[in-house]
Amino acid sequence: MAFLEAHELRVTYRPRKAPVVHALDGLDLAVPSGTVLGLLGPNGAGKTTAVKVLTTLLTPESGSATIDGVDVVKDPDRIRRMIGVSGQYAAVDENLTAVENLDMVGRLYHLSAADSKRRALELVDLFDLMDARNRPVKGFSGGMRRRIDLACALVIDPPVLFLDEPTTGLDPRSRLGLWDVIARLVEGGTTVLLTTQYLEEADRLADDIAVIDHGKVIARGTSDELKSQIGGQRVHLTLVSPTDAEQVRPVLERVGTGPVQVSPDGRTLGVTVADGASALQAVLGEVRGRGVALHDIGMERPTLDDVFLGLTGHASAPEEDADLKTAGKGAR
Repeated sequence: MAFLEAHELRVTYRPRKAPVVHALDGLDLAVPSGTVLGLLGPNGAGKTTAVKVLTTLLTPESGSATIDGVDVVKDPDRIRRMIGVSGQYAAVDENLTAVENLDMVGRLYHLSAADSKRRALELVDLFDLMDARNRPVKGFSGGMRRRIDLACALVIDPPVLFLDEPTTGLDPRSRLGLWDVIARLVEGGTTVLLTTQYLEEADRLADDIAVIDHGKVIARGTSDELKSQIGGQRVHLTLVSPTDAEQVRPVLERVGTGPVQVSPDGRTLGVTVADGASALQAVLGEVRGRGVALHDIGMERPTLDDVFLGLTGHASAPEEDADLKTAGKGAR
């Protein structure tokens, strides 16, 4: 049995003067202990709703979910002492210092004053915030705010951590720093459910990835396996003159596994291929033999938008899930 499991979860939002939204429509998940499951999907796919159910913030209309055998719906108080949650936006008190925020969370969990303060200092050290520990959070950068928010989720050293798009809006350096912290937590045995819009984030952190759309899992596997489902690799080239496109198109058609795609200006052509390296070599040799001048030629892996478009028909966008906009009293 997986450490975190969900079976046939269903949540329906019924907002006034708007169509019914099936936020979760039979969602199944399984996360082994000490691993990271990346939950990918377009806006409104149900990612945030799933997190809200699993963290006891929303009751499903049907289905079940357990963490280490404890039922999420039947024993929510026990679940809350087993989990840590970091949402899309840093939920910290800007007028308190880093240590004061962490100490406040510790006292809310009924830690003693001494234990709460000790844990706060451990976490500011873990998250490289020791120099800023006595500064009000309102003066923190975006990356520092995300780190202190994640630290607050770890005050009781929970065995399960829910991260709902934790690096949205962060600069690349801050994102890399947060990835390192999450990776160290997993090495220590923490089980993580991560929702993200960034495939590179799932590449770096997730042992397994589930793609959801319309409230259900539509594909699951490693990052490489998901990329392979939509074509594996892609060869593309950019011509000096668009008039050479008709010479190049049949070359790409011979090596490709799908239709040749052409940019609006007719200068860039691309095609998905089964073996990127051999296809690139073949195309380059034949194009040179025809005397076609190139600005660029190369091979690339599918992007996040390629995965979303291929599996869901939607493009990705780093925004709040649409299911949040209809959440709350409309659910039952």
